[in-house]
Amino acid sequence: MSDIAAIRRLLEVLVLIALFVTAYFAKDLLLPILLGFLLALTLSPLIRSLERLGIAAPLGAVLLIGFVGLIIFLLAGLSAGTVATWADEIPSLGNEIRRKLQGWVQTVENVRSATEQVEQITTEDGGGSPDEVVMKQPGLLNNAMNTGARIGGTVAVALVLALFLLASGDLFYLKLVQSFQTFTGKKRALKAVYDVERRVSRYLLTITVINAGLGISVGLYLFALGLPVPYVWGLAAFLLNFLPYIGGVIGAVLVGAYAIATFDSVGYAILAPIGYQILTGIEGQFVTPYLVGRRLEINTVAVFLTVVFWGWLWGIAGALVAVPFLVVFKVICENVTALNMVGNFLDKSNPELGASAADETAADKPVA
Repeated sequence: MSDIAAIRRLLEVLVLIALFVTAYFAKDLLLPILLGFLLALTLSPLIRSLERLGIAAPLGAVLLIGFVGLIIFLLAGLSAGTVATWADEIPSLGNEIRRKLQGWVQTVENVRSATEQVEQITTEDGGGSPDEVVMKQPGLLNNAMNTGARIGGTVAVALVLALFLLASGDLFYLKLVQSFQTFTGKKRALKAVYDVERRVSRYLLTITVINAGLGISVGLYLFALGLPVPYVWGLAAFLLNFLPYIGGVIGAVLVGAYAIATFDSVGYAILAPIGYQILTGIEGQFVTPYLVGRRLEINTVAVFLTVVFWGWLWGIAGALVAVPFLVVFKVICENVTALNMVGNFLDKSNPELGASAADETAADKPVA
């Protein structure tokens, strides 16, 4: 029996590795599917609310997905021109930043110059080197257009999949329940499914609203400072805040660099990243813990490792969907008995001492 158990564990490890390898190579296929399911899971309670008002699920799905698609289209349309202009102006912006930070950059330039001199001396002593063949890389604008087209295709597939899922109503839930043979199994499966939907949709909707509020706050603050196109930075803050820990830092660095290149005074420009960090700090330390609640808070180590892993596996897109995926997995673990131990590890709350452990502790105390 021990050999069979060892073989079973080995097979489980091999299957897990195979799943991750498949996910790595099938990113372009799996990412829009995952986004579609997350979007459908988020909007499903709204579909039920519309049904209670007399609006059928297919019509409600068309209305909701149409509204989400319109918002995405408008935001992309407002930002596309600015982003395309920035793509052409990146060299000049870099030169402007270098000019204003000349004192700090001078040390780096000295080190780089010394390194080039050492390489030149080494090359001369070596007696010449074979000619290098340099392949011409695509322009920055072409790369941006290709990336935009890929993102647009991913979003379109996710919206269409979410539309079909929402329009089908409870069909998938009924199919899942029918796969169980006993009435107890059907009841537990239905309860688990609705619990996952309710808690995950509440979390994703709340986080989306919080990030939207942060984006509006950042945009208004940068508008008050006089920074051009503040709405683009507000949209960037909204998206980057889905990336825990490093999203706020990336946003502050980008805003700071653009502010230094735009404003005449470096001291005044520093106010932009400082305000950005203050707003993200208020959101992360006060707003999100208060609105999300303790029940769906996740172990910080688990969140960090998940973001690092999915960022390595799928890049920025993987890091953005890592936390929503982890929330879904945590809720599933809490509703499946065999995975309760994993769910307990992912929970952020401090473990409480059970009654039996407390009794044993009391029994170990010396009796007076």
